[in-house]
Amino acid sequence: MKNRLEYILFRSLSRLFCFAGLGFARKFSHVIALLFYYVIPIRKSVVKKNLAIAFPDASPEERERIAFGSYKSFARSLVEILMMPELTEESVKKLVASDSVGMIRQKFEEGKGVILLTAHYGNWEYSALAIGIYTGIPLYVVTKSQRNPFVNDWMNRYRAKFGNVIVPLGASIKLVFKQLYDKKVIAMVADQRGPSDGIKMDFMGRETRVYAGPASLSIKTGAPILMGFIERQPDDSYRMEFQEISKEGLPENFDAATAELTRRHISILEDQLRKKPEDWLWMHNRWKY
Repeated sequence: MKNRLEYILFRSLSRLFCFAGLGFARKFSHVIALLFYYVIPIRKSVVKKNLAIAFPDASPEERERIAFGSYKSFARSLVEILMMPELTEESVKKLVASDSVGMIRQKFEEGKGVILLTAHYGNWEYSALAIGIYTGIPLYVVTKSQRNPFVNDWMNRYRAKFGNVIVPLGASIKLVFKQLYDKKVIAMVADQRGPSDGIKMDFMGRETRVYAGPASLSIKTGAPILMGFIERQPDDSYRMEFQEISKEGLPENFDAATAELTRRHISILEDQLRKKPEDWLWMHNRWKY
């Protein structure tokens, strides 16, 4: 019953925002941010702890600015996700600009498969939609299932709206390998805390566990890794850019090579967070162990 009630609320908000339009939805997102930050705080203590770790030299006022900015970014992304039923290929192209599309297609045409990495940054859901539309190449998008199965089905239906294929996180690793060996494009978010027995390395000044899966896949299959972010612009549009993670000079030992390639992808993430930290989802307990 709880799942159904949540889904009814979810669908009702989606219909409201789709009816009222993007301008109204974005203005309302500010109310959502205020609600979640000041009235019924959601993971606010985690956000503040994370920012103290990542930016120890920042003033309390600066960390407060980043924290509330992160809630505003999250709320903006939430209402935009609720409006996915209204999206068309043309509207996505108007919302998301990119100079990296040609590089993604070029790597795809080299015939080794491609691994696309991003983070919970900006509106990460829109990045997969935009890449699929701009390149005409269906992405195999690795996603974590939502707790509510009705919301999960809704999300996956619209994630696949323009031809992308959803691969549930936890699906057989053989399936992911098969897609890469079949020269497909795998897309995944790779910024959360890794497993307790995962590789440990420095991230934003403190050691934590990280996921080495993308690096391992790349080394075993030969697929290049392209990492990028979809950054919100002052006019509420997005700019999405990717770069290839260099595999030059990797150690010959597999474990050492995997760790080094993972370090390179973490370094790119760190650079982006220092550049514009408020667009990242700081609610995750990133430094738990």
